[in-house]
Amino acid sequence: MSKTIVPYLLKRFLRFDNDQPFIFLSALLAFLGISLGVMVLIIAMSLMNGFDKEFKKKLTIMNYPLTVMPKYYGSVHENLLEDLRADFPELKFSPYVSSAVISRYGSKLEGGYLFGVNFKDEIEVNEILARAVDKTKLEKFDVMIGKTLYDEFNLELDKRLTYIFTQMEPGGLVSTPKLKRFKVKGVFDSGLSAYDKAYNYTTLESLQKVLRIPSHQYDGIHIFSSNPHKDLERIQKTLPQSVLVKGWWEDNMNFFAALELEKKSLFIVLMLIILIASINIISSLLMTVMNRRSEIALLLSLGASKLEIKKVFLYLGIVIGISGIIAGTTLGLSGLWILSTFDIVSLPVDVYPTSTLPLELSMVDFFSIIIGAFVIVVASAYYPAKKASEVDILTVLRNE
Repeated sequence: MSKTIVPYLLKRFLRFDNDQPFIFLSALLAFLGISLGVMVLIIAMSLMNGFDKEFKKKLTIMNYPLTVMPKYYGSVHENLLEDLRADFPELKFSPYVSSAVISRYGSKLEGGYLFGVNFKDEIEVNEILARAVDKTKLEKFDVMIGKTLYDEFNLELDKRLTYIFTQMEPGGLVSTPKLKRFKVKGVFDSGLSAYDKAYNYTTLESLQKVLRIPSHQYDGIHIFSSNPHKDLERIQKTLPQSVLVKGWWEDNMNFFAALELEKKSLFIVLMLIILIASINIISSLLMTVMNRRSEIALLLSLGASKLEIKKVFLYLGIVIGISGIIAGTTLGLSGLWILSTFDIVSLPVDVYPTSTLPLELSMVDFFSIIIGAFVIVVASAYYPAKKASEVDILTVLRNE
């Protein structure tokens, strides 16, 4: 009897009861709630991971994986660039000079940065610029601007764009900002309007001449690395005390910390859906216990152990919960396939880094959802199972 009573009672209690339909309905609601909760969690976590990856990808392209710059003030010497190239031949280096500027065309003004770069080196570290330079040849006092600025100023190629530099120069009794006109020879499109509006690129020699910087001195060195976290430590050991190396993530720590906090908050909030659904498991099992009190007492009097009775109701809750988890996982993965295969949702390119929904489900998130849901289900089924095993045989049979 002990070997067959648990599966027998489990099948019996899972059937629809015409006399007590609300018990079955409560169990069905619990099943649906857990299924929806798991499905929504899988899709939501995939979206968060996808957007996180896309933003990191875009910021890496325009902010560069690593940058060598002066620690406090001054410049980076050309000798340091040659030493780095000799010590790390597998990495790509691009020296640069930069200045905060205000770009002016007609009556329109826009603040931003002008970078002076060696385009032969820059295309090795900047994929976006490489695609744009491939169609364009820039010479002295030519400039490449972002698509957003190009459209905002309604510019055309070979038009002159005036840059107002923050560096002042004497002019009679007062100091006036330095102005220089550059010819627009190319346009790049990073996919992020903030960068396309603010970043401008010209030749290294042009900006060095405007700012009166010697040709062997730079403001910094951009570095491309496929493993920037590891290479940052290696490069730091070889640098003199006057310069430092920064990773792109150091300038965006608050942004990604906020994304991570948002992801954790979303996970907790959506897990509450499963928690609420588990209340239906508790109510369904408690109603089953109350409805089957006489049967439980009779089974106990005929020799069934309290452990077997507890197992019946514990397994009953687990079966409902696991069925919901499996159904929710199937629906969630199916939803991801549909969203990634068909262009159902289209995002504005000027707001988001991609026009389609970015979806990426990490194994850590997936197993966290499954394990979290399973723990909630087991915890929900334990209390009703414990109450079932504590039925007083004498009291119940006397009342019957």
